[in-house]
Amino acid sequence: MTTHPPAGDLPSSDPTPVERRLLEALGPGQPRSTSPDLFDRVLGSIADDRIRRRRNRRGVLAAVAGLLLLTAIVLLLTPTKNGHLLMDWWVLELITTGLLIGLALWLGPFIKRFGRAYAADVFHDNPQTGKSYIVLTDIVYYLIFTAYILFTVNFEPRPTWGLRVLPAQVTFEAARLGGILLIIGVLHGLNIVLMPVLGRLFSLNRKLSGH
Repeated sequence: MTTHPPAGDLPSSDPTPVERRLLEALGPGQPRSTSPDLFDRVLGSIADDRIRRRRNRRGVLAAVAGLLLLTAIVLLLTPTKNGHLLMDWWVLELITTGLLIGLALWLGPFIKRFGRAYAADVFHDNPQTGKSYIVLTDIVYYLIFTAYILFTVNFEPRPTWGLRVLPAQVTFEAARLGGILLIIGVLHGLNIVLMPVLGRLFSLNRKLSGH
């Protein structure tokens, strides 16, 4: 005569939650399906990398061309005496102003290029607002850069300067370059801090308007 265990003692065929967790962690797992747009994304990544390399080459060539042009201007506009360059004060002023304009036009977009992913993550709920915010900040940046250049430009030598370049003028022009770098750094630093706050406020405002 065969005895059967009571109904309450029958082992269950279904795995317990702990067993399911162990199977998921230690088992072979399910093969992952390939994304249908994987090939397109790979091609897009390759194209973006090619564009990035081309842009970098253009930037290097533009920097070299600018340096050569600057050297040619200095050599052509600077008189010599006993083999030494005697630069007029306005030549250094013109060179510094050109460098300020170049930094404002190149360094700002260069920094912004690395912050696009950050801005897209902050304004993921309303990307159109994020794009408008970036455009407005660019306008503000260039207005500040233009005002700084106009405030610091000189149309005649200062009292401590001479008709030729003196150490006092070199110190002033170096301070001008340092000033615009400081302004660019402070503005982008404030933007990094304030952007998440504004993105959160815009997202909350949008949700309240929807309700």
